[in-house]
Amino acid sequence: MPGLAVGASDALVAVDLQVDFCPGGALEVREGDQVVAPVNRLLAVPGWLKVATRDWHPPGHVSFKAQGGAWPPHCVAGSPGARFHAGMDASRVDFIVSKATRRDADAYSGFEGTALAADLRSRGVRRIFVCGLATDYCVRATALDGRREGLEVVVVEDAVRAVDLKPGDGARALDEMRGAGCAVARSGDIAA
Repeated sequence: MPGLAVGASDALVAVDLQVDFCPGGALEVREGDQVVAPVNRLLAVPGWLKVATRDWHPPGHVSFKAQGGAWPPHCVAGSPGARFHAGMDASRVDFIVSKATRRDADAYSGFEGTALAADLRSRGVRRIFVCGLATDYCVRATALDGRREGLEVVVVEDAVRAVDLKPGDGARALDEMRGAGCAVARSGDIAA
């Protein structure tokens, strides 16, 4: 999709580019830090809204193995692992959406249990560009919920990485997003 121009009715949604999801983190996504450069390129594009989501779990969150969940403790609110990756230019983010903030409820999507949909509507956003971590979990859920909210959705393929618990999960997630009507582009295709 070369030559994608963005403007006031568009938003970048950078999903969970947090320390715990990057190499060395509590729930690392292999090569997760390699999305930092393309995400920063997108954050530098002027004229559109820039949103960052983050897992912001209370201690003892339902998603943690000790509580019967699938994951090791990660992105506990206020902890070093919950911070955005140090290389991400968070100064360019217009607002942050904290998700999965209740101990008893998980949320992969940036829309789930947050005001993201209302915030985007109030700003006239009709199309979102989704990037970040991880393709097969929070990126997938955010993109699919964006479609359910009636938004056009573009997944930025070079600015996502997958957990791939089962080999190919990331590719299957991209196929599912395409099947739901999401477009796929590369960060270099996007400009003001």
